[in-house]
Amino acid sequence: MSAGFITINRPGPLTTVQDAGRFGIRRLGITQGGPADLHAWAWANWLVGNPWGSAAVEITLGGLELTAEHDCLLALTGADMQASRNGEPQPGWQSFTLKAGQRLSLDMCRQGVRGYLAVAGGFVAEPVLGSAACVVRDGLGGHRGDGSKLAEGDRLAFAGGGQARPLPVNALPDYAEPVVLGLIPGAQIAEFDGASLFEAFNRPWQVDTRADRMGVRLLGPTLKCKLTSMVSEGISLGAVQVPPDGQPIALLNDRQTIGGYPRLGTLSPLACARLAQCPPGSELRLRAISQEQALRDYRRFRTRFN
Repeated sequence: MSAGFITINRPGPLTTVQDAGRFGIRRLGITQGGPADLHAWAWANWLVGNPWGSAAVEITLGGLELTAEHDCLLALTGADMQASRNGEPQPGWQSFTLKAGQRLSLDMCRQGVRGYLAVAGGFVAEPVLGSAACVVRDGLGGHRGDGSKLAEGDRLAFAGGGQARPLPVNALPDYAEPVVLGLIPGAQIAEFDGASLFEAFNRPWQVDTRADRMGVRLLGPTLKCKLTSMVSEGISLGAVQVPPDGQPIALLNDRQTIGGYPRLGTLSPLACARLAQCPPGSELRLRAISQEQALRDYRRFRTRFN
C-alpha cells in the first residue's frame, strides 16, 4: 500500500534507495549494501518518525530534482547540497512538508559527499534477499529490485504516516571538523614493521579520487608488511586492507565479501559513516581503539533510535 508518489525529474550522478542493508547472506558472496553514512541516514528517518531500517534515498554529490505528486513529509540530512523547495532555500537536518506539485531541488555538494532523503512511512520497495538496499554492481535491490539507480521519470511510492520530530541538541555533525577515524587493530597488525605502524597512526592520510561505495583508497606513508600473500578470508565493513603498494583501502558497504591482503584493522561503523562524507583530497587521521570502545559507541548511537 502506498500513500502517494514522488517523481524524479533529474536523478543526479548516483541516487539510490537504501534501507539498513542485506545481512546473513555473505556466505553466498553477496555484499550488504545499505547507507554509506549510517549516521545521516538514521537521523533522516528519525526526523519523520520512521522506525530503524526504513528505506530512504541516498544522493551522491547532489544534482537531484523531484516533484511531489501527493503531499508528503520529508527530511534531508547529510551533505549540504544547497537544497531549495520551489526555488526557496530549504535548510537540512529538519523535517518539512512538500505539497503536491512542489519541487525539491539539490545543487552540488558544498560540504560532505552524500545526502539522505527520508519520507514519512518510508519509500516502498520490494525486498530482494531480505532487503531493499540497492547494490548497482550486483544488480540487487533498489526501487525496481534490480540494482538500478534512480533515473529521470522514475516514480517512488511512499507509505505515509509518520510524525515530524525536531533534531536533538548535539546531533548535528560538523563535516568541516578535522577527521579522526577509530580503527580496531586487526589480526595481521603485528606483521607490519614498527615504523609503518608509527606512521599509520601519527601521519595524516589523504582520500584518493578512487573512492566509491565499495571502498576508499588512502594516500600517505608507504606501509610495509612481512606478509606477501594470504589465503582469502571474509572481510567486514570498514576493513582496512593494505595491498603491496602500501597504500590502504578502507572497504565500505558495497565491498567484495572476501579479500587476501593483510589488514591494518577495521574502522568502527561510525568511522565508516564519517569516511563516507569525505571528498577526494580530504585529510584524515587514524586512531587505534578497542573493540569494546567501538561497541560502546555504536550501542550509544543506536540507543537513540530504539
